[in-house]
Amino acid sequence: MFSLTPLEADALILSLKVAFWSVLCSLPLGIAIAWALARKEFVGKNLVNGLIHLPLVLPPVVVGYVLLIMLGRRGPVGGWLYDTFDITIAFTWKGAAIASAVMAFPLMVRAIRLSIENVDTKLEAAARTLGAGPWRTFATITLPLTAPGILAGVILAFARSLGEFGATITFVSNIPGETRTLPLAVFSQIEVPGGEEGALRLVVISVVLAMAALLGSEVLARRLARRMED
Repeated sequence: MFSLTPLEADALILSLKVAFWSVLCSLPLGIAIAWALARKEFVGKNLVNGLIHLPLVLPPVVVGYVLLIMLGRRGPVGGWLYDTFDITIAFTWKGAAIASAVMAFPLMVRAIRLSIENVDTKLEAAARTLGAGPWRTFATITLPLTAPGILAGVILAFARSLGEFGATITFVSNIPGETRTLPLAVFSQIEVPGGEEGALRLVVISVVLAMAALLGSEVLARRLARRMED
């Protein structure tokens, strides 16, 4: 039952690849935005916060269509990338990573922001009075104390990326070996007569991966919290 076909194995590997790169590339921006929302007051802060969380409430198909308009070969950004650097994003695994990153980004930012807000600002102020600059204070005080929240945000974003479907299929289609991730592979299986067994295999794998990510996040976050307490 759990012997994967080559196409199913490709979908599994591609899903892990897409989720990994989507989280890795969005993490620095996520930390920066979370810090700005937690520590700074600026004009348009509520608007920025709303835009960051917009993918949570919009239909994923809408997000995928917006990405297609912006990053397609005829789009303002995608067209420029293609004409200038010969880079194509739409209908590639890179586009799938971008779609996953956009959909998972709000979860990452929210987890990191809540963790930063729980850091005692008196510790940061003490570091500054001892001569530490803003960057050194952030690197030596804020960032280590925020580590459990960053880890939680990373794991949540990774798990969300593994399950992304609507924005992905709209933006990069369902191309075997290129953009067909696990959710798209499940969709393809249930569309084919007699594909129920293959769909079940992929569903079980998806559940196991998601649960492993969530449980791993909980365990690692607790270990980090204990180390900081010690």
